[in-house]
Amino acid sequence: MNYKINNIREKMKLLNLQGLIISNPINIRYITGIPVEGTILITDKENVFITDARCIEKVNETFTINDQVIVYDAKDISEADNQNFFQNCENVGFEENYVTYAKYQELIRRYRIKNIEETEYIIEKQRAVKTEEEIECIKKACEITDNCFTHLINYIKIGMSEKEIASEIVKYFIENGAEGEAFNAIVASGKNSSKPHSIPTSKVVENGDTITIDFGAKYNGYCADMTRTIFAGNISDEMRKLYNLILKNQLNVSREIKEGTSSKMLSRNVESDFYLYNYNLIHALGHGVGLEVHEMPYITHNSQSTLRPNMVVTNEPGIYIPGQYGIRIEDTICVGKSNSEILTKSSKEIIVIN
Repeated sequence: MNYKINNIREKMKLLNLQGLIISNPINIRYITGIPVEGTILITDKENVFITDARCIEKVNETFTINDQVIVYDAKDISEADNQNFFQNCENVGFEENYVTYAKYQELIRRYRIKNIEETEYIIEKQRAVKTEEEIECIKKACEITDNCFTHLINYIKIGMSEKEIASEIVKYFIENGAEGEAFNAIVASGKNSSKPHSIPTSKVVENGDTITIDFGAKYNGYCADMTRTIFAGNISDEMRKLYNLILKNQLNVSREIKEGTSSKMLSRNVESDFYLYNYNLIHALGHGVGLEVHEMPYITHNSQSTLRPNMVVTNEPGIYIPGQYGIRIEDTICVGKSNSEILTKSSKEIIVIN
């Protein structure tokens, strides 16, 4: 049996679920390994994948007989078929974080479900711990991202707009083996960098600006996420001190990311150090990375998660001075037992471009 489905079945037992409906495309890609649309039904008797006729050949090429998945053309499924899938299931789970209320009602009607239950993110929690194959895809995405940053250091010039830099990132990714961006890149210069989620504008890079670049490639469906802050023309003493404070914390967190570490502790340690200098950590310290650029686990001051080997997370402390500038440094990191591997390897030394 498909080991991912088998693991999900084991977790379903703990929730007293006899059936499960999976419709989130990200979760379907995680289970099937391919980007196809459809619905996966895990019932008390079988595993069913209902998809569009155009996808059936690709799905059948992916699943083997040992996966024990029955594939149906959505057009061939009758109302009676739908009602039979869960007829012996007392409790059926659904993806409460993805399904709308209208869809929720439709599921109950279509499958004649006796009792529909929330699944408490069982698939997302499973996705948090990566396989070796998944880690290799993330490593490749990070490698492309690192190479792009090396290219950008030589490409970016004073007088160039944020939009020009963002466009160059997309172009580089496509021309160098990536599917594209894992997310829309943040390129923020000068005052714009004081906004953590600034979008690229027509503003040009000026002498004395900070330039925050938050970007990542996507490879075979898997994401990279890295932020570097560089400086245009010169760097003031104030900016240098702030950069070094952030870098100190970023390096400390990277050393502490390992099996058994509390996400809450990581975040609160940074918050405490920033507070000594009258600064605040205004966003999450980090998050999981995989098929989505933001997924479990989340590293925040109120997180309940503990890091496990082969989780892939970010470490991204930042400080923002409203109306002036901001600085953030971020890496993607694979959690290990006694230490971890930083997958984004670009220099974090202070870089000044002209």
